[in-house]
Amino acid sequence: MRLKIGAGLAAKFTLAFLVIVVIIGTASIWVGVRLIGDGIIKQAQYKMTSDLRSAREIYNDYLGDIKDLVRLSTERILVKQALRTTDRKARSSLLNSLIKNENLDFLSVTDFQGKVVLRLGNPDLYGDQPGSGLAEIIKRTLKTEEPVATTVIVGQSELIKEGRRELADQALFKILETPKAKTSTKQEETDGMVLAVAVPIFSEEQACIGILYGGRLINRDYTIVDKVKEIVFQNEQYKGKDIGTATIFQGDLRISTNVRTAGGERAVGTRVAANVYDQVLVKGEAYSDRAFVVNNWYLTAYEPIKDINERVIGILYVGILEEKYSDMRKRAITTFLVIVLVGMGIAIVLSHFLARTILKPLNAMVYASRQIAKGNLAYRVKDTTTDELGELGSAFNTMASSLKERDEQLKEYTRQQIMRSERLTTLGELAAGVAHEINNPLAGVLNYVRLIKKRLDKRCDEDGEFRRYLDKVERETERVSTIVRNLLDFARQTAPNLKSVDVNLVINDSLDLLEHRLRLANIEIHKEMLTVPHITADFAQLQQVFMNIIINAIEAMEKGGELFINTRINTEYNMVEIEFTDTGVGIPQQALTQIFDPFFTTKQRGTGLGLSVVFGILSKHKGEINVASEIGKGATFTIRLPINQT
Repeated sequence: MRLKIGAGLAAKFTLAFLVIVVIIGTASIWVGVRLIGDGIIKQAQYKMTSDLRSAREIYNDYLGDIKDLVRLSTERILVKQALRTTDRKARSSLLNSLIKNENLDFLSVTDFQGKVVLRLGNPDLYGDQPGSGLAEIIKRTLKTEEPVATTVIVGQSELIKEGRRELADQALFKILETPKAKTSTKQEETDGMVLAVAVPIFSEEQACIGILYGGRLINRDYTIVDKVKEIVFQNEQYKGKDIGTATIFQGDLRISTNVRTAGGERAVGTRVAANVYDQVLVKGEAYSDRAFVVNNWYLTAYEPIKDINERVIGILYVGILEEKYSDMRKRAITTFLVIVLVGMGIAIVLSHFLARTILKPLNAMVYASRQIAKGNLAYRVKDTTTDELGELGSAFNTMASSLKERDEQLKEYTRQQIMRSERLTTLGELAAGVAHEINNPLAGVLNYVRLIKKRLDKRCDEDGEFRRYLDKVERETERVSTIVRNLLDFARQTAPNLKSVDVNLVINDSLDLLEHRLRLANIEIHKEMLTVPHITADFAQLQQVFMNIIINAIEAMEKGGELFINTRINTEYNMVEIEFTDTGVGIPQQALTQIFDPFFTTKQRGTGLGLSVVFGILSKHKGEINVASEIGKGATFTIRLPINQT
């Protein structure tokens, strides 16, 4: 039996623990996976933002180096001499060494009006104004007389002017179809992206006598992107692929990159993804998120490349292969899941063991409770622990002891009540018989005494002695008659004639019947009778109850006093409550438990049957009566009668 009880409770406890563990475990897994996954990716993405700044520094350093080289070239005597001479061959001879030493794709000289006086890459073409993006930086330099270095887009015709056909061919790209790129009908790109520099040339008198400008074509020049890969990503590889890549875009076209196609070639001629296009080229804002690059997903960072007038002309990109971090995330999440699931399993096993441990003393108390319920009040819980469950077991044993003690008291009380009931029954039968036997001769004696008093001749009793004797006999006979009548009332077992009764009306009728006696006893009545529901009762018997209590109050106030009568509804018990409070001598405390016993009285001339009759009538009406008293301060009798008696 114990095993069955324990097993049921253990299953419930284990199930409850299981639900808690699963909920907490699931929440932990969800939060952990999100934190681990997002943490790894966010960390990598943050690194991309930092790497993009490094790439921008490398790009700017490269542009700055070109600027410094050209600026230093203007300070050479050869340049100034070339501007002073009108011999084109001499000019070309003087400046030809510069283009080779500075590693530039083109280098040209203009006069102070911006007209080309010498193109080292194409000496036969001169006297014109440079076109497209080159013209803007030359104008800016002439205006400010300060060196200018920036990225410009140079058209095909201008490239041919500056460096013959070779530069135009280097800039030319067939646009390749690229997954996730923006839809475009353009088939090829002929313009080139150039790192261009223009530096003013000053005479010995510090007058601007011309401009030296030159540049490096980025298209198919992988110096910058490979340097970024080497410095920032240290040429690291993962599963045979470069982890880090860098790209320079002309518009949305890759013109310099170390991103590889599926065939292993540099992915020049491919285009940027459409979402990056909208963010960087259209809105002019940086982009930092995962993106599809040619044929794979990368964690990327893009920022716009702008010309001297802040127009977006291209994009600088760095990216790291997402696969590496995806694998790292999978491994971290798998490890975390294994740890959490193992922990959950251990928690479930421990919870089951803990449930069994906790339920062992509870099981013992359940078994003990069933024993107590079966009546085995001597059963006690054994093997209690020293914790709260032990205290519960001790409290259970104390409760069981109290129940046993009260059970014994109740049995003794019941036994006494049965004996009392039997005694009262026997006494009632005896009283009824005695009263019946005494009542008839007693009535005859009383009649004869009254008859003798009527016929007594005054001459025979001049001093009235006989009449006094007869008055005394009559008075005592009436007293005996009253005792006999009370005995008959006590012994009578007739059922009450139940009808709807107004309690307040019964009280008022009782007071009317006793009005003369109350006035003679100098007793003042105080009534506070609320409107109460009618009850089901025997009017006459209820009147007898109230009159007995009022008469007792009169006899308790021999020198006069006050009687307070209150009626109200007791909502707690759903009863009508009637309260009688007198200012009489009171009842001793030791007598309060006996005043309803037959023939018990605290009065010198009482019969001890009045309150017994009251108790009997109220019992038949399913009511109750209580008394509270203190010597010298009067007594209060409280009667309760049910409102809805059936």
